[in-house]
Amino acid sequence: MTRSIESAAERGSALVDFVLVGALLALTFISIVQLALVLHVRNTIIDAAASGARYGGLADRAAEDGVNRTRELIGSALNPDFAQDIGFSRADVAGIPVLRITVRAPLPVIGLIGPAKVLEVNGHAALQP
Repeated sequence: MTRSIESAAERGSALVDFVLVGALLALTFISIVQLALVLHVRNTIIDAAASGARYGGLADRAAEDGVNRTRELIGSALNPDFAQDIGFSRADVAGIPVLRITVRAPLPVIGLIGPAKVLEVNGHAALQP
């Protein structure tokens, strides 16, 4: 008699356990995918800034060419919205003139949507004489 009472009290508990564990696993999976997307966007923008700095640092190019190259690379790899705020500056590192390309882009929080100008990266290249 006690066996049937305990079975009736626990009826449906497996379904509740499945839903709770499934929701936790789904949230963990979505978080990992979003983190991978953030890292992908960050690495892509870093690579575009570095490539633009190297391109703009060539002897027959100007810094604006590097900015345009960075904008083109980001626009083709991600979304043109990530290439809205790109600037350049010149600096000296250990006596060597360096071109620095700075990109300020949105930080993707939900998919590719996020607050603007939160992610800031720099690319550097030595200027050719």
